[in-house]
Amino acid sequence: MSDEIGGHTIPSNASSLGGTSLASRPAIHLREEPAVYANINPSIDVRLLHTTYLLLTERSVSKVAVLLGLTQPSVSASLKKAREVFADPLLVRSGQKLVLTERGEEVMVSVGLILEGLKNTLNRTSQFDPGAVQSRMRVAAVNCFGAFLIPPLAASIRQKAPGISVDFFAPSEKMDLIDELGAGRVDLVIGNWPAPQQSLKSTTLLHCDIACVVQRSNPLARAGRLTLHTYLDADHVSPTPGSSAFYSPIDGRLSQLGMKRRIAMSVPEYALIPAILAETDLVFTTARPYAEYIIENAPANQLRLIEAPREFDQMNLYLLWHERAHASGANQWLRGVVRSVARRFDQTLHAMPAKAELLAAY
Repeated sequence: MSDEIGGHTIPSNASSLGGTSLASRPAIHLREEPAVYANINPSIDVRLLHTTYLLLTERSVSKVAVLLGLTQPSVSASLKKAREVFADPLLVRSGQKLVLTERGEEVMVSVGLILEGLKNTLNRTSQFDPGAVQSRMRVAAVNCFGAFLIPPLAASIRQKAPGISVDFFAPSEKMDLIDELGAGRVDLVIGNWPAPQQSLKSTTLLHCDIACVVQRSNPLARAGRLTLHTYLDADHVSPTPGSSAFYSPIDGRLSQLGMKRRIAMSVPEYALIPAILAETDLVFTTARPYAEYIIENAPANQLRLIEAPREFDQMNLYLLWHERAHASGANQWLRGVVRSVARRFDQTLHAMPAKAELLAAY
């Protein structure tokens, strides 16, 4: 059985079912601890909690009706009953959309934990077998390391878990990845922010130096290393707009220093950057392995590598996930695959210092 209930993963880390009638318990516990169950509404069942959770996460009666294969009146009736049970509107209209009440936010978290606890209790005896699972997972890759990590990740996943489909994608500028992880619409994030988000689970995959790439005729190409002053005076090309410093390890670091660079051009994908550099005076700042990669794959003598300002320190690559998926067998397995692939790449990266020195002087 997959890690989803009705197509949605439910938040994890539930230690118990709170004494509700959702779990089968020995009769002696009911007699020994009557006070625990005394105030539980007997009309609450798993179907109502599941529907309520989806309504609070999706905030759309019509969408939940489609997800569950029910009619909208049926889902509306469940919402009405949930409002009675929890003595709160839970969802209220704000313009053209529905928003959660404060009580609704509390109920969403609590119900999610209950459902996850129930799911874990039911599945606890079975070990996760990636080769026997049929599911789909989504991984946001917010960095230049995709060229190095995604191909070996794809090979490992296809070899060990051919039934697991994985969508690797670059998130849009407006996407709130914390919300997406919390709602189960994204399973993992591979990001290289200046620091991981404290509200998420995370682990460091690797670290490396930061370098700049310019066209060979650019006057900056003669510099061994850029000073921060020279760097800020230059015009830059970036795969993230200047307004998206949250997703950028470069602009995020500058923001920490109270500074901002001039992004003259932003592009939707990394693949466009080498051609732009070859025809302009723009500066591209990235992880050193990717800087070396695009120089190696550009026409001979077309691009040059320059050391980035010392203030940037190193770039860290993080793997992030939500607490709700921490105990998920599928999520745990995929995290292990990502860590294994990143570890091999990191070992290769730090075993070849001579190559980096050669390219820096090239």
